[in-house]
Amino acid sequence: MGKKLTILHSNDLHGDFLAEKIDEKLVGGVSLLSGYIRKEREINDSLLYVIAGDMFRGSIIDSEYKGLSTIEIMNFLNPDVVTVGNHETDYGIAHLLFLEKCAKFPIINANLYIKSNHQRLFSPFKVVYINGLRVMFIGVLTEEVINQTKGEELIGAFVDIWEARKEIGVIIDNYKTTAIDLTVLLTHIGFEEDKRLAAILDPEWGVDMIIGGHSHTRLTEPEVVNGIPIVQAYTGTDQIGRFDIDFDENNNMTGYKWQCIEINEETCPFDPVMEELLGVYKDETDKKYQKIITTFRRPLTHPQRNMETELGNLIADLLQVDSSFDVMLFGSGAIRKTSLGPIIRYQDLKECLPYDESVVMLEVTGKQFKHMMKFMLREDCYGGHTEFYQVSKGVHIVYNRLTRVLEVCQLNGKDIIDESIIKIGVTAGYHLEGFSEFFDVPIEEVYANKKPKTVITSCNAIFEELLSASANFDSQLEDRIVIKNRDL
Repeated sequence: MGKKLTILHSNDLHGDFLAEKIDEKLVGGVSLLSGYIRKEREINDSLLYVIAGDMFRGSIIDSEYKGLSTIEIMNFLNPDVVTVGNHETDYGIAHLLFLEKCAKFPIINANLYIKSNHQRLFSPFKVVYINGLRVMFIGVLTEEVINQTKGEELIGAFVDIWEARKEIGVIIDNYKTTAIDLTVLLTHIGFEEDKRLAAILDPEWGVDMIIGGHSHTRLTEPEVVNGIPIVQAYTGTDQIGRFDIDFDENNNMTGYKWQCIEINEETCPFDPVMEELLGVYKDETDKKYQKIITTFRRPLTHPQRNMETELGNLIADLLQVDSSFDVMLFGSGAIRKTSLGPIIRYQDLKECLPYDESVVMLEVTGKQFKHMMKFMLREDCYGGHTEFYQVSKGVHIVYNRLTRVLEVCQLNGKDIIDESIIKIGVTAGYHLEGFSEFFDVPIEEVYANKKPKTVITSCNAIFEELLSASANFDSQLEDRIVIKNRDL
């Protein structure tokens, strides 16, 4: 007699705790998500629920309590295994280790370690025993998605998927003495990296599937690479991934079915206990965050990170206005909403722009600036896997993707020449630390032009002050960044 196993999975929840009304129907939210998981657990004693990273960030309820509220909500969801995502480190490694102590579920990660003694911060794997099956989960997060830890001098991580591959092999080899019936990589490296990783895994290791996160990929069916099905469940709580797996009498996997289940009031029962728990946090945050900051003339959009956007233009302009620098370069990925307005509450502003950093002024030559822009617009840009920047008013760039030529690079209507000196503003922290990598210009060369200077101590203070001083803001696309032959 064969056996069955169901694995439910989420990724990139990003504090998406509240249901939304879409077409007169409640969609998503942890109360409905909890209702679905609870219902399935009641009728299925061979079910696991796992999360592939990024529980944190994205909501006021999360940021106000620095993740502690999220851990309590996750405790109620009761996942069997969770892996670390890049946003789990947003509040610092020390705070993450504190939150792990508050978690009533295992958090795994194979590759975060203390440099001095190479001691891992987390258990690299978890073996779950269920319905006579032994299921091993291995947690993977490569350095490409954990640049926040660069400020943590004592913390190291794998450099790339080749090192991740090696570590996976070591873990599996060390536990061959244990009869493992199913091996699952629980990753937070992005869909394209998952495919690359699957392609280089040794089939002898017996990795059966990859459940991933980070890239917010929407799938209708698994992508199979090297015989390994790879899945993701998009982002937030509007859906949940589901594997239904069959085994023979010898615990060998014989087949599977995967689907993405919509979470809404028609498909999921409502969990009143979760709603009450959520209400405790929401009542407190509402008192502080419901005040209105300003209004926009219409909703401003930020539909994707690798293009000029209405919202991106406004944000870059707010930081550049009355500043001592010529151009603000604001990381697109730091804008966490695809649309904002027309009414802007304090909560909306904080959820859209959760990273309150300072701004540093640097001086670059015209030659360096043109190289930076051309590098930003290279081929990797169009898959959305590189850093892209929103630029402030006065910049006009035309890049031809077909010829890979920067045809126009102007500031305030004048061509930027190699000998020009351009004062740029960049946010400190992640974008300053990654400057050399993101722009292909060594930061040492930029510092040689002139010593960096902090010109804004709090981006959020600027946003709140300037937005609250007026109303009916608007912003248009102005061809600041034009990409010819974008859709090659």
